[in-house]
Amino acid sequence: MNLLSNVLFLTSASAAPDIFFNLGNFISNLKYMGIGMLVIFVVIGIIIFAINLINYLFSK
Repeated sequence: MNLLSNVLFLTSASAAPDIFFNLGNFISNLKYMGIGMLVIFVVIGIIIFAINLINYLFSK
């Protein structure tokens, strides 16, 4: 068991990228995150509208 944990530790440590936070990149990506959230909101609205339309058409 110890050998397996050592192998997993060594492979994860050697493959781990250097992680850093760049505020400028974060600010420039806010536009894309906002567009993605807007698209998700619109798609959910279309799904709700379609469900209500189908419910209205087939309820009678």
